[in-house]
Amino acid sequence: MSRDNYTSPLSERYASKEMQYLFSPEKKFKTWRRLWIALAETERELGLPITEEQIAELKEHKDDINFETAKEREKAVRHDVMSHVYAYGVQCPKAKGIIHLGATSCFVGDNTDIILMSDALRLIEKKLVNVMERLAKFAEAYKSLPTLAYTHFQPAQPTTVGKRATLWLQEFLMDYEDLTYVLGSLKLLGSKGTTGTQASFLELFDGDDEKVDRIDSLIAEKMGFASCYPVSGQTYSRKVDLRVANVLAGIAASACKMSNDIRLLQHLKEIEEPFEKDQIGSSAMAYKRNPMRSERIGSLSRFVMIDVLNPAITSATQWFERTLDDSANKRLSIPEAFLATDGILDLCLNVVDGLVVYDKVITKHLLAELPFMATENIMMDAVKKGGDRQELHEKIRKLSMEAGAHVKKEGGENNLLELIAADPSFQLSLEELQASMDPSKYVGRSEKQVEGFLKEAIWPLLEEKKELLGVKVEINV
Repeated sequence: MSRDNYTSPLSERYASKEMQYLFSPEKKFKTWRRLWIALAETERELGLPITEEQIAELKEHKDDINFETAKEREKAVRHDVMSHVYAYGVQCPKAKGIIHLGATSCFVGDNTDIILMSDALRLIEKKLVNVMERLAKFAEAYKSLPTLAYTHFQPAQPTTVGKRATLWLQEFLMDYEDLTYVLGSLKLLGSKGTTGTQASFLELFDGDDEKVDRIDSLIAEKMGFASCYPVSGQTYSRKVDLRVANVLAGIAASACKMSNDIRLLQHLKEIEEPFEKDQIGSSAMAYKRNPMRSERIGSLSRFVMIDVLNPAITSATQWFERTLDDSANKRLSIPEAFLATDGILDLCLNVVDGLVVYDKVITKHLLAELPFMATENIMMDAVKKGGDRQELHEKIRKLSMEAGAHVKKEGGENNLLELIAADPSFQLSLEELQASMDPSKYVGRSEKQVEGFLKEAIWPLLEEKKELLGVKVEINV
């Protein structure tokens, strides 16, 4: 590790080696060479005087990139693509005259960007599916454990721990649907020349429109894509980058929502993220168990959600057939969005895998508030015994205020049941009231909703994508 220059935390601390490789120089330039081979093969198939021997020579050196030769050449010509054309030609003397024939720099640059984003989205898909599987299992395991729900972070009608997890899971499902749509819609730029008109290829093929029309489809097929964008300027539309970044920002938003909920639950001592044996929560307060993984999810998520502005502004400010003010920004914004999202999903996998549920604390908090939640049921029971609904409503309102003051001002326990039992208007004993305090009576259809959601939306998807399951992650720090 270099210690005398800046290195990105995304590669040093957060992103996986697999995602880092996808945006590495080696992967990039190997993809350039695959594209040059595909172009040469296509041009040969369409009748240009390119030999099998030349193509074989290109294939022989497709992976042994002479980086130093390219680096030295770039110092002189100040052009990365032509430097690598030159370096490839040094290794392939018989084929050097036909490398990059008819193409512009965006042939390798833009097509490679699409290929790398496609590969990276597949890695994101794999990790996202695994997060969904872990959450689904968690929701299934705790589908019937009652817990306080919160609106405005104030106690509200109970739900279950599993039902709350389905809220997180459903947002990830939306992200998955967006991802699969965008991934399925990605197309290559193809080879369209300096302004997208294919004029150079029309010249190469002596004005043969039919042959020129086939170039893009043949290149796409060789590179594993269904098609190329039908029209373009010199580059593919930068709207494509925006669509991809929006998918990543959506995943980040979902992860951030989940991590925030977990942080709040950890404060309540109801649910905790994993905390390792020798982990230190605070340099000063030795007892602390900080939700550092969930906090890191939130931190990285904020970066990805804000980063989406880069491709949005880039897309909006491209002039006519192209300007080069996209290049430096793309080199930062797109790879880093993927690296950060990869790190977010690794953290999500780690956190959900190791969530600790303190059911006794959950029940204690619920029972402390449940008398307030049960007032409508209590009122109905009293009406059945002959009470006046309107009078009882007013009395129970006043008794609830009294019990609330006892808790807040005096630091006492919730004594609402005792107050109701002492009022003869309700004709209910303390034993009868306590018997009605079964939390499962107040969670509505939470358990059935979990079962239905998993059955209809999640288990079929996980079965369809079962070959992606089983991802193991390692959190560096």
